[in-house]
Amino acid sequence: MLLAVISDIHGNLEALEKVLEDTGLFRPDRVISLGDNVGYGPNPEEVLHILRERGIPSIMGNHELAIADPSCLAWFNTSARRSLEITRSLLSPESIEYIRTLDTTLREGSSLFVHGFPPDLVTAYLFEKSAADVENWFREMQEEACFIGHTHELALICFDGTQARHVYLAEGAMDLPEGRKIIVNAGSVGQPRDGDNRAKYVLWDDLSRTLRVRCIHYNMVRTARKILDLGFPEINARRLY
Repeated sequence: MLLAVISDIHGNLEALEKVLEDTGLFRPDRVISLGDNVGYGPNPEEVLHILRERGIPSIMGNHELAIADPSCLAWFNTSARRSLEITRSLLSPESIEYIRTLDTTLREGSSLFVHGFPPDLVTAYLFEKSAADVENWFREMQEEACFIGHTHELALICFDGTQARHVYLAEGAMDLPEGRKIIVNAGSVGQPRDGDNRAKYVLWDDLSRTLRVRCIHYNMVRTARKILDLGFPEINARRLY
């Protein structure tokens, strides 16, 4: 099965449209979103409409969690909290109800999908976890691959049954050895924080064990202008560059 994994769209319609256009070149069997489809960006309603219209399943991200349960807003810094308040005002009642239905995990074939850290953490970051934490999870993990988001960065960790090893992950394809479990941090479609402002997503072929990173140009100037016009914090626009 060929899977396209997208994450952290954050209401960036221009980036999402270009990414989905690019997935068409590879004709994946399924596209899956790791959550944080909303927040920071100007088109949360339109993004959710596209995901639902195209039958793209999503899991709960921390920004969805704050929309579903406003008491969680206290976890966010002032800028992110203000962004979520504006985001909520842009969402229809139907979209808010859809967000409330999202699960914290998804399994597809031999892969697990979670926003923060497995098995089902929404708010935990990969970089917060010790080597022992990661290796302990690998030993419990039943799936061959686990895909996470949340950091807005690309990362790959391989486990050979004894030790977890970080492998540099960049644009292009790599074939991974049989018998090794992996955790893939899938980057961000809508607000990358890895020094490369192109929208990121990954493709995973679980038969050939080929992992491919795609980096896509989009009209970030248009997105940034809409962010400012809607009164979002200026940092949301600056982060796109």
